[in-house]
Amino acid sequence: MELDYIDDYNGLEENIVRLFDFDKAEAIQFRNLLKETVIEKKQRLDLSQVDFINTENYNLIFGLFKSDEGILTKDNQTFFCILTMKSYHKMLHLLEPFCKKETRGYQYLYDVDTPTDLLFAPNAN
Repeated sequence: MELDYIDDYNGLEENIVRLFDFDKAEAIQFRNLLKETVIEKKQRLDLSQVDFINTENYNLIFGLFKSDEGILTKDNQTFFCILTMKSYHKMLHLLEPFCKKETRGYQYLYDVDTPTDLLFAPNAN
């Protein structure tokens, strides 16, 4: 699984933080890690500490907050996903299809009106 950032991908100053290039097994690992760390233990999930995710140029840290802020960054290299418990439960639901079978589809993992979206896509395209 790879993590990257696409700045102004559509000319409208909208950006994408993307988790991509993974198979069903890695999707299951990611879902379980998110569930155990953020939802059950209520701890931050720092993807730079996860062995199966390449965070060479970028990092994403998931954290639990009282309001949905989406992804924020100060330097376009380290990103913070700031969501409520309810939104993380929705995210788990959105990850399920990738955990059931190999797919070429993709999914945005939250619906917050911010300039940066979080895209989950098994293929790089």
